[in-house]
Amino acid sequence: MSRPHAVVTGAASGLGRTIAEDLAAQGWDVTGVDIQADRLTQAAAEIARATGRAIRALVVDLGDVGAAAGAIAEAWATAPIDGLVNAAAIYPAIPYLELDAKAWTHVQTVNVTSPFFATQALARLALAAGRTPAVVNVASGAARRARPGASHYSTSKAALVMATQASAIELGAHGIRVNAISPGFFAVDSAANPVTAEYEALLSETVLPGPADAGSLAATVRFLLSDAARWITGAVIPVDGGSGAGTNRLPLHWTGTTAWQRASAAEEERS
Repeated sequence: MSRPHAVVTGAASGLGRTIAEDLAAQGWDVTGVDIQADRLTQAAAEIARATGRAIRALVVDLGDVGAAAGAIAEAWATAPIDGLVNAAAIYPAIPYLELDAKAWTHVQTVNVTSPFFATQALARLALAAGRTPAVVNVASGAARRARPGASHYSTSKAALVMATQASAIELGAHGIRVNAISPGFFAVDSAANPVTAEYEALLSETVLPGPADAGSLAATVRFLLSDAARWITGAVIPVDGGSGAGTNRLPLHWTGTTAWQRASAAEEERS
């Protein structure tokens, strides 16, 4: 029996690389897609040493609107695709009043347009072959929570959530599932948007203690690609340590007893 084949975009670094390595370790054949040729080659070699499984490397610029479909076709030519993980994204922090149309368009193309058309290309190939792959998009908590310098990024991730749901609705009848994960803050090695220790500390405050768990994120992706998730589509699953639920870092906003507590105590005394 042939091994399942996954395509992971953004596989040269960050969460994409973590996901690619996890899938390889669990017996998947993996095709990694990234624009960073040297880092993708290095990642492929290191994953092979760590897992004993080689991954194919496709150097693709997903900032080119037509490149995503081409990457899917090239990967499919080596073996039918059972899983697609759209993890590639860019986040060049730019203040709102300095953001221009070129930067805006580039972020939208990489972060939402390319995942959409990669999914569409895969669906067309899969339908012709009578196969039912699964897709996982890597969204972000930024889709629901804006922050300075990220108007283009937050917008793209919100659009990616809707693209996930729209794709799920239209492809569900064909047995193709499309879901998303919504990570909290994960420190990644990004030359485009390095972060300060102060910024990382602020965004790393979560309900669950400890640093962000990339292993849990990768396992969630693997689950969504698996047959165990066969009744899940159009879902957006937070993998954020509880940060999307709220915060436990704020002090109580009252002192002493409240009016409600005093009235309740008085009523108890009368009864």
